[in-house]
Amino acid sequence: MNDKNPNPPYKRIATEEAWAPAELIRLYHEEIETKAIGEPGFHSLWGFFSGTSEKAQAHNRRIQDLGEIRLKDMDDSGIDMQIVSLTSPGVQIFDPKDASAMAVRFNDELAEGIARHPGRFAGLAAFSPLDPSAAAKELERGVKKLGLKGGILNSHTLGTYLDDEQYWEIFEAAEALDVPIYLHPNTPSPQMIEPFLKRGLDAAVYGFACETGLHALRLMVAGLFDRFPRLQIILGHCGEALPYWLYRIDYMHGHISVTGRYPDVKPLKRRARDYLRENFIYTNSGVGWGPPVRFVREVIGPDRMMYAMDYPWQFVPDEVGILEAMGLDEAGLRQFFEDNARRVFRLPPA
Repeated sequence: MNDKNPNPPYKRIATEEAWAPAELIRLYHEEIETKAIGEPGFHSLWGFFSGTSEKAQAHNRRIQDLGEIRLKDMDDSGIDMQIVSLTSPGVQIFDPKDASAMAVRFNDELAEGIARHPGRFAGLAAFSPLDPSAAAKELERGVKKLGLKGGILNSHTLGTYLDDEQYWEIFEAAEALDVPIYLHPNTPSPQMIEPFLKRGLDAAVYGFACETGLHALRLMVAGLFDRFPRLQIILGHCGEALPYWLYRIDYMHGHISVTGRYPDVKPLKRRARDYLRENFIYTNSGVGWGPPVRFVREVIGPDRMMYAMDYPWQFVPDEVGILEAMGLDEAGLRQFFEDNARRVFRLPPA
C-alpha cells in the first residue's frame, strides 16, 4: 500500500464517476423482474446489483447519493472533485422517446446535485442515442442551460452502434458545442455476448473492453472524425486496450482499407494512429496501476491521459497513493490528476 500525499500541490479530479437516481434504480429492478427487454448483458450485471447481498446494497447506496456518502468517500480517498455521469446503461435500454424524457429529468436532478456542491462535482449530460435529434437538443440544453461539461454515451444501445450516420447529429452537436463525449462501457451486445457469459467474462473483467473498444474503432473507421475533425471522444480503462494495439490497428487498417474487400471500409484522411492520438482522450478508470498509465502517456501523449477512479463500481481508497508513487514528477502528477481534466471539461481554476 502507498500512502497518498495529504497536501499535494494540485487537486485530484476523478473523471468517470457513476451516479443513478432512485427512479432509474427502480426501473432497473422492474426490468430484472419482468425481463421485458432482451438484453442479457444488462440482466447479468444488474441482476447481481439488484440483489440483497451486502455488497449490492452498499453499491446502490453509494451510486444513488450526491451528498454525504459520496463526499465522505471522496475525502477518505483523497478526491477533490468528481465528474459525475449517469451509470451504464443509463436510459439506453428503454424506448427511445421514453428514454429522452428520462434523460431530461435525470440531467435536471444531476444539475441540482452539482449546484449543492459546485466545488466538488461537475457532470455530463445523458441522452437517448436512438432519438438523435432529441439527443442533440438535450446535449445542448445540458451544456448551455445546466452547465454540464459534455455527454455520456453508454456504448451500444440494445445492440445498435452509432457508426451509422443517421445518429451523427449527436456528434455534430458535441463538436459545435466544443464538448467531449465520454464513450463509457456497456456489457457486450446481444449479438456478441454469448461466449462471455458462461465464464463470467461479460462485464469489467474483459467484456467491457472488447465491446467499447469495438465501438470506438467502428466510429473511427466509419469516417466520423473526417466528418467532425474537432470531435473528442473519451475512453476509460486506459483506452479499453486500444493504445496497446496502436501499431497493429494502424498497420492492418491501412492495408484493409485499400483492398475494396469490405464495401463499408473506405480509406480515411489520416492514419488510424492519428485519430487515436488526436480525437480520443483517455482515463485510467478502474486501472489503479502505474505501468499502463505510463504507457498511455508515452504512446498517446501526456496531455491526453486523465485520472478516474470508476466510483462506486471500483472504489479503492488506496488508489490515489498507488498512482502518486508511479514515478511521475510533480508536473506530471499535476497534469494527470488535475490540469488535463480542467482543460478537457473547461473547469474553472481551483
